[in-house]
Amino acid sequence: MKRLPLFLLISLVISLACSSFIYSLSQGSISVFSDNFSVIFFHLRLPRTLSAFVCGALLALSGSLMQLLLQNPLADPYALGISGGAALMTLIMMLFGISGSWLIGGAWLGSLITIAFILLINYQQRFQTHALLLTGIALACGFSACISFILLISPQTTLHNMLFWLSGDLNGASMPTLACWILFVGFVMCYWLAPGFNLIGRGEQEARALGLSSEKYQFALFLLSSLFTAAAVTLAGCIGFIGLMVPHVTRLFKHDDHRILLPVSALLGGALLTFADTFARTLFAPQQIPVGILIALLGVPCFVWLLRKTS
Repeated sequence: MKRLPLFLLISLVISLACSSFIYSLSQGSISVFSDNFSVIFFHLRLPRTLSAFVCGALLALSGSLMQLLLQNPLADPYALGISGGAALMTLIMMLFGISGSWLIGGAWLGSLITIAFILLINYQQRFQTHALLLTGIALACGFSACISFILLISPQTTLHNMLFWLSGDLNGASMPTLACWILFVGFVMCYWLAPGFNLIGRGEQEARALGLSSEKYQFALFLLSSLFTAAAVTLAGCIGFIGLMVPHVTRLFKHDDHRILLPVSALLGGALLTFADTFARTLFAPQQIPVGILIALLGVPCFVWLLRKTS
């Protein structure tokens, strides 16, 4: 755990350097002080590096909160179908030729509609974990069917962009100002609610016995994890395994206090996605692959190893 800040620093430095400094040296015509370097660094590399870190931190936090809410170590940020709603709305807008910042608004709209739908369905159930999980599974299946239908009827001119976005792609990322604020404010709220989260982690019955209003904390867990997931999806599309794998890694540190677990989870998730994005755009340069594909290829063996280690 003490080496985590160093791991994060290395990931950021490598991400900022790989496609700026290395490109400059290979071309021989772009100096560190030139206008071309400034454009590459400040308009391309820095926004992409920050977007990768923020997206990874959001997914890791969302995964930690989702597993706490559902009391299930196999839950991930996409368990409640939030990403499916965002993806469906974004693809519909792509199908009608809408692009740019409107896609971000569409993803947010799809996420908010899904959140409102889940709240409406589970209002009378008082946000019981099994009801939330079943609702999310049903919505995710429905969204998946709609997404497949849109891909089938999409013209060839937009199909490539749709597939890249669904695979998780940070190419063309802009400065993640809104996502940074969401991460900061949401993290402060998580830290403030962490003592209650510690009691929720012991079980709902024990939390009630100690006088904790578990329903309010479950509602907070749902809203925060959904908000983090929606913000991550708007940044980079659908990226799996970060929110599933990072909470398992943080539990290896043998800490039960969420005032420690949540910061560690955020830093580790941000560093991992930053590293993965760096490899995704440099392994087959100048061809770039979606970072979501690389995360999935690396995540499967790592997750199997974690399961064997924890068992």
